[in-house]
Amino acid sequence: MRRRFAPHRRRGAALVEFAVTLPLLVLILFATIEACSMVYLQQSLKIAAYEGVRVALVPGSQTSNVQRAVNQTLSERRINGASVSITPTDYAEASPGQYVRVTATAPAQGNSLVGAWFFGGRMLSGSVEMMKEL
Repeated sequence: MRRRFAPHRRRGAALVEFAVTLPLLVLILFATIEACSMVYLQQSLKIAAYEGVRVALVPGSQTSNVQRAVNQTLSERRINGASVSITPTDYAEASPGQYVRVTATAPAQGNSLVGAWFFGGRMLSGSVEMMKEL
C-alpha cells in the first residue's frame, strides 16, 4: 500500500518556497528597473551631446547656444544635474578639419527611478565628436 502526502502538508512547503524566492524576485525586478533607467540616462546624455555638437558646428555659434541646446534636450527628458563641456573651448575659431567634441555628464543618483542603489555615486556621460567642415 502506497502512502500519499496530505495536501495540507504540501501547502506549507509551497509557502516556504515562496517566502524564500520572493526577496530574490523583488531584487531582480528592482535591478532590472535601475539598469533600464541607467541605459535611458546614458542614451539621453548621448542624444543631448549630439544636439549640442550640431549647434557648435553652425558658423557663428556661441558656447551659450550649445549649452542651451544640450540643456533643452536634457530638460525634455527630465535629466537633472547635468553639466556640459566643449572641446576645444575656442571651437568657433577652429579650422576646417578639426574635431569638436561635446560631452554631457549627469549623476546617476538624482536620475534613477529606484534610488540608484547599484549606480549610486557614479557619473554617467555621453560624448559626440564631429569634424568642422566650413
